Amino acid sequence: MAEQRLAMRTQFPASAESLKPRLKKAPEFPILEKQNWLIHLHYIRKDYEACKDVIKEQLQETQGLCEYAIYVQALIFRLEGNIQESLELFQTCAVLSPQSADNLKQVARSLFLLGKHKAATEVYNEAAKLNQKDWEICHNLGVCYIYLKQLDKAQDQLHNALHLNRHDLTYIMLGKIHLLEGDLDKAIEIYKKAVEFSPENTELLTTLGLLYLQLGIYQKAFEHLGNALTYDPTNYKAILAAGSMMQTHGDFDVALTKYRIVACAVPESPPLWNNIGMCFFGKKKYVAAISCLKRANYLAPFDWKILYNLGLVHLTMQQYASAFHFLSAAINFQPKMGELYMLLAVALTNLEDTENARRAYTEAVRLDKCNPLVNLNYAVLLYNQGEERGALAQYQEMEKKVNLLKDSSSLEFDPEMVEMAQKLGAALQVGEALVWTKPVKDPKSKQRTTSTGKAASFQQPLGSNQALGQAMSSAAAYRKLPSGVGGTSQLTKPASLPLEPEPTVEAQPTEASAQIREK
Repeated sequence: MAEQRLAMRTQFPASAESLKPRLKKAPEFPILEKQNWLIHLHYIRKDYEACKDVIKEQLQETQGLCEYAIYVQALIFRLEGNIQESLELFQTCAVLSPQSADNLKQVARSLFLLGKHKAATEVYNEAAKLNQKDWEICHNLGVCYIYLKQLDKAQDQLHNALHLNRHDLTYIMLGKIHLLEGDLDKAIEIYKKAVEFSPENTELLTTLGLLYLQLGIYQKAFEHLGNALTYDPTNYKAILAAGSMMQTHGDFDVALTKYRIVACAVPESPPLWNNIGMCFFGKKKYVAAISCLKRANYLAPFDWKILYNLGLVHLTMQQYASAFHFLSAAINFQPKMGELYMLLAVALTNLEDTENARRAYTEAVRLDKCNPLVNLNYAVLLYNQGEERGALAQYQEMEKKVNLLKDSSSLEFDPEMVEMAQKLGAALQVGEALVWTKPVKDPKSKQRTTSTGKAASFQQPLGSNQALGQAMSSAAAYRKLPSGVGGTSQLTKPASLPLEPEPTVEAQPTEASAQIREK
């Protein structure tokens, strides 16, 4: 009894709260980022279909408010080539997170890929306000300014990028700006700094070697091209350049061996087939030369240098109508080159269209201020037409150009060109005033017209490599070997942005340094 009473005393009254009904648990709101890890995992594994399925599920749960899912969806669209759709999605990300510089960078990137470079620069400038220490923004602004032809602003931005963080691609773009401006010395200085920073970058080594090649500094050119091939024996640009150097020295068989290696890597390269064609031209295999050059022309129908070489080979084979066709096409693409008009005049002379030949020579003389062969050819034509006064004027103009070339550098003129000038001078009775040193053996003037390929010292197109050490092209007979053939690299096209760079432009052919005389 006592225990029961004690138990009754120790019992506590029931709580009032326990008598109330229990409330339901608060609803759980969806977590916007709960599947971001899975989206990221599929994306880096390049399993884009599974990634898109997860993104779709995530966006349905979050009612389209998951920024990361939208961001990755935009990246996938860009990889698939749907640039406009990616732009719209990146703009959505920028609305969801307006203080994110990364979202603005991606918006600008999509605008850049759509060719809207001015709009891209505006967005990049907005991103720069949010993050002033991002080298990538400065670099990309520089690339956009290159496409807008604002090279001074491009240089400033690229220098800012290098100040923030040094990268190979920034050096490459800065060097290409100097190439666009035609300043090879500054371009070489930039590439030398780049090689010091990244000595194993084969693209930098190859480019620097090609620039030294253009300036005639052959020892350094061989050194850098050799280093490039040491790090990457399959670097087709360096092999193509080395083959071109051998080709200019007349080692056509060795050059063809090098080109065989390049053909395995890039069988559809127009410069490759151009140079192979000119190797066959040097070996007097004209049909094979035309076959290779026409393949190069098929791969690059708007390359005036290939058309130039085709015209040259057809002139050699005395196929003047075909030569006229290709030279006319080359002039349409390169209307400011006097030498093309001169070769066209040679073809027209052989087609017995003297009136148009004279017009072509007149245009060649107007455009070409350095090559004395233009005036010599024109003087021969005028003399053959009985216009000795006009021939004498052209002959005197030729002498002025020769004197200027002799004063500026120690040039060696082609013996056959010297012989032709001496004969013409004797026929015009100006033998005492000749600047040539070779004695005259035959004072009789024959009906000839000299024509030439490219001279190494003048008319050099941007970024191309001319025949090594050749000061002036000559006027040789139809079946004489050319003194050299040239063709290697073009470096002018700007690369893309650092995250997704475009492929660089491959080596471009140069016009052949070959010689022709019309009988």
